Amino acid sequence: MFRDVTQFKKIYIACGRTDLRYGVDGLADLVQTTFKLDPFDEGTLFLFCGTKSDRIKGLLWEGDGFLLLYKRLSNGRYQWPRNTNELKEMSSEQYQWLMSGLTVEPTIHKSTARYIR
Repeated sequence: MFRDVTQFKKIYIACGRTDLRYGVDGLADLVQTTFKLDPFDEGTLFLFCGTKSDRIKGLLWEGDGFLLLYKRLSNGRYQWPRNTNELKEMSSEQYQWLMSGLTVEPTIHKSTARYIR
């Protein structure tokens, strides 16, 4: 389910840390009150990460009920954006990057090497 990106109409990632003790009702309320989005939007996946970045939760409305997804990596960590407490829409490509262990936010590392002429 987590790997097949074609099933999702939209994908949102909750940047920062989310209390993963929340269940369906808590996460749906978070989407609705904090992020001002409709958790009942069929085909929209909302992703959350807690303090430990080796586990994530997903919330998906399937038309007749919520599907709560939980994934814990046995080796490695997700490269979760921790810089803000906002919800960002992800492209299918960014979703694949995240599931592959890559970062979803492109970064440029400035070189400290100096060129000598």
